Amino acid sequence: MNTFLDLDHWPRKEHFHFFRQFEEPFFGAVVEIDCTKAYDKAKASGVSFFLYYLHKTLVAVNAVEAFRYRILEDQIVIHDRIDGSATISREDGSFGFSLIEFHPDFETFSQKALLEIERVKNTPGLFTRSFDQDNLIHFSSIPWVNFTSLSHARSFRFPDSCPKISFGKMIVSESGKRTMNMSVHVHHALADGLHVGQFVDGFQEEMNR
Repeated sequence: MNTFLDLDHWPRKEHFHFFRQFEEPFFGAVVEIDCTKAYDKAKASGVSFFLYYLHKTLVAVNAVEAFRYRILEDQIVIHDRIDGSATISREDGSFGFSLIEFHPDFETFSQKALLEIERVKNTPGLFTRSFDQDNLIHFSSIPWVNFTSLSHARSFRFPDSCPKISFGKMIVSESGKRTMNMSVHVHHALADGLHVGQFVDGFQEEMNR
């Protein structure tokens, strides 16, 4: 059951009211992630590396309370679970938005995710379903570009407080080390650099398991 944050006793109350007034309240950072061990483990297990690191992303997101905050009018909802809305590519070059439910068990997560991916691939259009809740992150993979910075298309009129996480091209060094750059954008009324750091560290730990 979702709860509401007690704003009056929240140390970031002033931060919340300050940053939520901004036309662009999101800030972001790009960090390099070592995915050597995660890639090897996914391939050895015969599972999709995309789903593998999406699952690790959601594990790390759900572990940081600030990443589960969402703005509802003048209140902050604390969601129990955060799912992923990943962009899914189609053979015709287009893509659609998915809704992939998080589950701590990877096999359960993967089974549901594969069904959702197949559905989006075979359904035309951008919005192939309704998105009734905001307990999600906006997730994308850009495997063609080794970006060092990233911006997102956003409507300032749309009330959005969901984190946005994107991955770039995998780079393999001469030593065999595999890295990907990860972009993380969060609403500054809900989270600071401290929380981004907690997520990044948690995600890297998950990728190293």
